[in-house]
This record gives sequence, C-alpha cells and structure tokens, in this order.
Amino acid sequence: MDIRFAKPQDVDGIISLLRQVGQVHREGRPDIFRAGAQKYSPEQVLCLLSSPDKPIFIAAEGDLVLGYGFCQLKAYQNDPVIADHKTLYIDDLCVDENCRGKSVGKKLYQEICRYAKQQGCYNVTLNVWSCNPTAMRFYEKLGLMPQKIGMEQVLDAEEK
Repeated sequence: MDIRFAKPQDVDGIISLLRQVGQVHREGRPDIFRAGAQKYSPEQVLCLLSSPDKPIFIAAEGDLVLGYGFCQLKAYQNDPVIADHKTLYIDDLCVDENCRGKSVGKKLYQEICRYAKQQGCYNVTLNVWSCNPTAMRFYEKLGLMPQKIGMEQVLDAEEK
C-alpha cells in the first residue's frame, strides 16, 4: 500500500468513497443529509488537486484507491482570541468499507500527521458526526481528543 498525494487519475476512486461517506451520514442523520449526495463533485476534486493549501492524500494499491484524506492548511494570525498558530484540518477522511480493519486509515492518518509536522503545524484537527460512533472510536484509538463539541436542538416543524 502506498500513501501519497492524490492525482487526477484517482478522482473516480475518490468519488466512489465520497459516496460511501454520504451514505453513512444519510443513515445516521436522514433528517439533514440528502440521499445519494456526496461532498464534492469530480470537478471540485480536480480543482482541489491544484490547491497547495488543500492537499488530498490517498492510500492506494496500484490504481485502486483504498482511502483518502482531504485536508486544509489553516493559519491563525493576529486573531483577537486565538493564539497565532498553523493547523492542518482534516476535512474528510474515508477508508473503503471493504478495507476497514486493515490499518489503512491509521497509516493514512500517520502520513497526514507527518505532513502537518513538515509544514510547521501545531496540531491536526477534524470534525466527526456523533451519529458515526465507529469513526469516533477510530479517532480516539489514534489519540485524538475532543477539542470542541457542536450541539443542537431539533425544532418541530409545528413550532417554527
């Protein structure tokens, strides 16, 4: 298995995984996620490939994409509240459902962390939906801890 930056020829494999993520989210929260939706179109993925501050990592065996990590470099400077620092935000991470439990996600995450260190980042951050306990356990096993928690109250249509 090879962990590397994504290339244009990887887009179809990435799109297939984006659909898997969309389905997991739809199953967990059908009230807010659309059926059959995916986070990025093929055109958007191609555009991201040329954006140096938004690297996409993939785990691959030959031409087969086993997993991906969409990332965003962010810098905080002169913020009135947050101290100056650079962070690597993992916008989306997925391992093909047929490859889970084989350390693909762990190796992908480790490479993302190596890259973040090379870029001078203070930390690596991500968001995880509470309706995805499998992902939450995966991230906790890797040593991630909650940084902040989003909360909601769903309002009945009758109350609006």
